Amino acid sequence: MIPLFKPLIEEEELNGTHEALKSGWLGIGSYMGEGSYVYHFEKNINNVINAPERHVGAVSTGYAALHLGLLIAGVSGGDEVITASLNNIADFQAILATGAMPVFCDIDEETLCIDLDKASGLVTQRTKAIIVMDYACHLCDHEQVADFSKQYNLRVIHDAAHSFGARYQGQMVGSFSDITMFSFDAAKALTCIDGGALVLNSQAELDTLHELRLMGKTSGRGSYDIQRLGYRYHLANPHAAIGLAQLTKLPHIIESRIAACRYYNDQLSNLPPIITPKTRFDDVNPFMYYIRVPTEQRDALQVYLKQRGIETGVHWKPGHHFTLFKTSRRDDMSVTERLGKEILSLPLHSLMSHRLQDEVINGIIDFFQKEVC
Repeated sequence: MIPLFKPLIEEEELNGTHEALKSGWLGIGSYMGEGSYVYHFEKNINNVINAPERHVGAVSTGYAALHLGLLIAGVSGGDEVITASLNNIADFQAILATGAMPVFCDIDEETLCIDLDKASGLVTQRTKAIIVMDYACHLCDHEQVADFSKQYNLRVIHDAAHSFGARYQGQMVGSFSDITMFSFDAAKALTCIDGGALVLNSQAELDTLHELRLMGKTSGRGSYDIQRLGYRYHLANPHAAIGLAQLTKLPHIIESRIAACRYYNDQLSNLPPIITPKTRFDDVNPFMYYIRVPTEQRDALQVYLKQRGIETGVHWKPGHHFTLFKTSRRDDMSVTERLGKEILSLPLHSLMSHRLQDEVINGIIDFFQKEVC
């Protein structure tokens, strides 16, 4: 089986985990100060995004980062948060966890990121924030995002789960948005097994994060107080050790993934009726690669590839299709409805060989040749 996702785990990750386990401090790593792996992981993330004025806090998962980011943005019961319907369920559940409701927006045809022109029609007095997600190999129009947030006085949660290490107009993702979240789960280009991070504007917001991620505890190992509701969202030291090892390989990871995506595009872009991403993948760190297949053939292609030992995926089922969100507000979903039935994610790994990619490509070509016959 050629898996859809495959983490790059080598000797450095194994050695880092071993040393973290030997240290004896496994859980509350960042509260041990400069001696902890979590502390150094946060500092190194800050170095990668090249934003010394920003503040980075690591947490247990990308979902935890979304949830705490929304709370820090002031989202609470009765509020609404606009998000693309073509998004991960973590974003929708995080909104619900604050007591707010998601409001579903359509996506852009080319990038599959949120359509901000349509989002304008969804803003009401209850709208408190907007989540904008970079999708696969595409980045949002973050210049338009900034104008949108100023026009409507909204907090922005930048879901950069797919774009750690990418650049937008020369600036590193994480250095310019209001609140940025990263995800480092097992499927991501850079993994901690599971983990996440928030990039915040101020020390005060970071202090709030420190309390929220450890059950509301104020700082201090000895005497402490509880002044707010908190959660068990801290990152473990062994997970941070893996992340540190991964960060040393980030340029190599990015280079290999861009090369793999370009190879897919070069080999598949002239194969009708497939539609490939309209990009050369410059300045991105692709988490996944997708194609668009005619609706009536998409599921059959997925079954055919599975029979050949090739795993594929659909990212994602639109949020407004779920029973839990059937009462959520939304407007025109024409692009989401159409593309949601066409998209198919293909296997993408760091250091992926052309031999493996050719197996995927040849499987797709063979399928359509059989369809023609």
